[in-house]
Amino acid sequence: MQIKKMTSLVLAAMISLSLAACGSSQTTAATSSQTEQQTETAAENEGSVDKNILILYFSADNTKDVDAVSSATPMVDGTASVEWIANIIHDNVGGDLIPIIPSEDYPLEYEALADYAKKERDDGALISYVGPRPGTPLPEFEREIDLKGDVIMPGFKDAHTHTAMTFLRSFADDLPLQEWLYDKVFPLEARLTPEAVYLFTKLGIMEYVSSGITASFDMYYKNDEYIRANRECGFRTVICSALNNFDADIENIEREFLKFNVPGDDMAGYRLGIHAEYTTSMERMEYLCSLVHKYGVPAFTHISETKSETEECIGRYGLTPPRLLNSIGFFDYGGGGFHCTWFDDEDIELFARKGLWVVTNPASNLKLASGIAPLEKMRKAGVKLAIGTDGPASNNALDMFREMYLACVLQKHLCGDAAAFDADFALEMACKGGADCLDLPQCDDAVEGKKADLTVINLRMPNMQPLHNISKNIVFSGSKQNVRLSMVNGKILYEDGEYHLGFEPEDLYKEVNDYVKAEMRQ
Repeated sequence: MQIKKMTSLVLAAMISLSLAACGSSQTTAATSSQTEQQTETAAENEGSVDKNILILYFSADNTKDVDAVSSATPMVDGTASVEWIANIIHDNVGGDLIPIIPSEDYPLEYEALADYAKKERDDGALISYVGPRPGTPLPEFEREIDLKGDVIMPGFKDAHTHTAMTFLRSFADDLPLQEWLYDKVFPLEARLTPEAVYLFTKLGIMEYVSSGITASFDMYYKNDEYIRANRECGFRTVICSALNNFDADIENIEREFLKFNVPGDDMAGYRLGIHAEYTTSMERMEYLCSLVHKYGVPAFTHISETKSETEECIGRYGLTPPRLLNSIGFFDYGGGGFHCTWFDDEDIELFARKGLWVVTNPASNLKLASGIAPLEKMRKAGVKLAIGTDGPASNNALDMFREMYLACVLQKHLCGDAAAFDADFALEMACKGGADCLDLPQCDDAVEGKKADLTVINLRMPNMQPLHNISKNIVFSGSKQNVRLSMVNGKILYEDGEYHLGFEPEDLYKEVNDYVKAEMRQ
């Protein structure tokens, strides 16, 4: 990970174009085998095809108004204009790719597509240049920002959160976890409407971008509305399923997994997971494991968050939660756990050996008196580490500065060693660690060719002076007040106190408070 300090920096991003030729598709639907055959044909004709491209099938009846076969294979008319096709892409995948596989019967003008792609590169999603102003002239950009010596760095990745739980912020504080969860949280969540998830997710996104957070790993439900809010705001997110005993339709996990993992769309994703061992029957945990093995993908869960959770799991199954889940194949394709507060040495060795992720949530663990995760011991053992805020009902802030600080100082206290858990490592956990945990390698650094998911830290404030060590300033004395700008996928979503999310903050504040008054105080 690189942190760049410059006197003048041009923020510029570019977008990539995938083009390939493909064999004829005369029907309005295609089987998976047809898709594979067409992709192979495209590879032969063009040399290579990005495995993540979105394949567009062209109808033979020149009808523009056709239904999508699926979210991954929308139908378009082969004679449509480049602009119309581009609009379809923007509507379906947010506009960060223009992947086209034309039909032989309706060849598209490559020149026109290339021209359109060049236009997109001017304000697209990838970093085209990072460095001091070169001696040779740069291309003309839409906007140039003089950072006056401030830091530009990859945005923080919140590797565990429950965004829409902003609706419970400060509602049920000063309670132990089990009482808080079962007596306060679950009853109110049962009444939560899809529209409320949409509104409170937007509220959380406001907090993310004003905190320098550019992506989240979210576990909640009513995910259609959750994704809608993220797409409208232009925020990057990955969902983790939360299978538990309260789910009426467990097969919805697989439907959502297929629905939200759209090839070519890196603004949203979906990972398999259970809420926790203590809320999920063995039968349902084994069902989730069957999906893990069916698709060969990682799985995540809340795990060993409290002492009582760990002891009760041992009482039920004779194993700690990590060893239990490993025994049924939960971690056969990787993944990891959230919290991991009560890991013993054997649990740590298991996670290190299997390359699993520990996502620590120090503020939430302290507030709920759950404990302190042994991060320094995990780090020395080679466990992969990332940081999350947990939800705004148990934290109560979505603030990565606070999490980094606590992750560091708590390990120094736990180890009795002021040299333990260096601040530079905590900063790397919050940026690169989170990106790797979310499987977003294109968002892990502020270098040419990576996604323009960036934050700018204002150093020209008292808490950042003097500049002995910038990274330690960020971790030990930095705060949200230092976030000058947050950018996701080449779009500025927050700058100097102003939000660019497509709505007026005051309107949202009214809507969420109206909901609280009407629904939660009955």
